[in-house]
Amino acid sequence: MRPFWIEQALFNDGALAPALQGAQQADVCIVGGGFTGLWTAIQCKQQQPQLDIAIVESDLCGAGASGRNGGCLLTWSAKFFTLRRLFGEAEAVRLVRAADDAVGHIERFVREHGIEAEFRRDGTLYTATSRAQIGTLAPVIAALAERGINSYQELPPEEVARRSGSARNLAGVFSPIAATVHPGKLVRGLRRVALQMGIRIHERSPMVALERGQPAVVRTPCGSITAPKVVLAMNAWMASSFAQFERSIAIVSSDMIITERCPELLRAAGLADGVSVLDSRTFVYYYRTSADGRLMLGKGGNTFARGGRIAPVFDERSPYEAELTQALHGFFPSLKGVPVTASWNGPSDRSVTGFPFFGRLDGAPHIYYGFGYSGNGVGPTYMGGQLLSSLVLGQDNAWTRSPLARGPLGSFPPEPLRYAGSIVVRNAIRRKERAEDEDRTPWWLDRQLSKLANAAGKADKA
Repeated sequence: MRPFWIEQALFNDGALAPALQGAQQADVCIVGGGFTGLWTAIQCKQQQPQLDIAIVESDLCGAGASGRNGGCLLTWSAKFFTLRRLFGEAEAVRLVRAADDAVGHIERFVREHGIEAEFRRDGTLYTATSRAQIGTLAPVIAALAERGINSYQELPPEEVARRSGSARNLAGVFSPIAATVHPGKLVRGLRRVALQMGIRIHERSPMVALERGQPAVVRTPCGSITAPKVVLAMNAWMASSFAQFERSIAIVSSDMIITERCPELLRAAGLADGVSVLDSRTFVYYYRTSADGRLMLGKGGNTFARGGRIAPVFDERSPYEAELTQALHGFFPSLKGVPVTASWNGPSDRSVTGFPFFGRLDGAPHIYYGFGYSGNGVGPTYMGGQLLSSLVLGQDNAWTRSPLARGPLGSFPPEPLRYAGSIVVRNAIRRKERAEDEDRTPWWLDRQLSKLANAAGKADKA
C-alpha cells in the first residue's frame, strides 16, 4: 500500500528511474533514495560537480520514512538538555543553531529549484493537553534564552486555543522556526533536482550484497556498482541488513490519518495556516492542515518491531485508525462528520539517544552510514547530508569532528527483552497519560516505568 503522501506525489511525477542493469562504476554509490541519501548526493554534487554519483533505491525514492511522515519540519532546540548531556555545551549550542538553520536552507532550496512541496513556514506550537503537561518546556526555554538561541514565546491560553484551533490545548509555546511540507512532493522534488544535476538514480534496485574491498561493490538483483566510496542511507532497514546495528535502534511505528477536504470547517476552527501542533506527551499527538484543506493527525509509539525486522503491518493501513479518529474528534468535534480519507503508518528508527548517528562501517575508511532520526527527520536529514557529504569529501570541519560522527551511543537490550520491555513501558506510558488526561494521579509503578522511556521523545522535560 502506498502511503497517502506518496500517492499524491506520484500522480504528477515522471517515469520511474530505471532499475540497475549490468556492472557499472561511480565515484560515490549511495544506498537509499530518501531524504538522507538525496541530500547527501545533492550536497556532494554542489561542492564537487565533477563527481559521478549513483543512488540505488529498493523501491521508489521516498517510499520509506521520507514519504510517510507527517511533514512537520522541526528543529532540535526543544531537546537542548539532552544535546548538552550527550555532546557538551559548545556542541549542543552549535547543533541547535544548525538545526534552526536547516529550516532556512530547505526553504531556499525548494524556492530556488521550483519544488512544489507546499512549504509553509508558519511555525510550530508545543502545547499541553493536560494540567500535568503545563510548563514542561519552561526550563529548557530559559536555558536557550540564557545562550541567545531561544525562539520560543509563551502564549496566553486563549491564544494557544485560537492558533491551534482546539480548546483541548490548555497552554503552549510558539516558535516561528518551523515549517510544514508535503513530504512526498519534497522527496520526489529532490529526486528531480538530483537527476537534473547528473546524479544517476536506480529505483526498484535493492542492495543484496555489499563487498567491502577498496573499491567497494554494491550488488543488486540485476547489476552492480563499483565505487571507491559508499554511503548507507537506509534508516530503519539498516537493523535488518547489518547485524552490528540490530540493537542500535528500536523500530516503532508512527501512525497517521488524514481527512477529506474541509477547508471551511478548518477556517472556522481557527486553522488558517500551516502551523504544526504537538502536545507534550512522551508519544506525542501531532497535527496540521494540508495545503488543499485537509487535517492530518498522527501519533508515534504504537507498533514495535521484533528483532529489527520490518513487519508487514508497516505497509498497511494503520491498525490504530479508530483510536486516531477518536483523538481527532476530541481535538475537533466539528469534524465528526468529515470522512477519513486514508490512514497509514511506517517504521521509525528510534535510537537510544533520540538523535541520529553517523560513522564508518566497522571502521572502514570508505563506507559511511547515517540513521536513527527517531521520528524527527524532515529537517535533520539536511544536517545528515551536511555530515555525510563532509565525510565523503574528506573534509575536516565541525561536522566530521562532531560526536554525531562517532557511531551509536548506547544500545537497546537484546531480544526478546527489548520487545517485551518496549511493550511494558509503552503501556505504562499510556496508562499514566490517560490518568493525567482525566486529572487523576497516575499509579506509582506507571510513573517509574515511564521514566525508562529514552530521550527519543519530542522535547526535554529538564
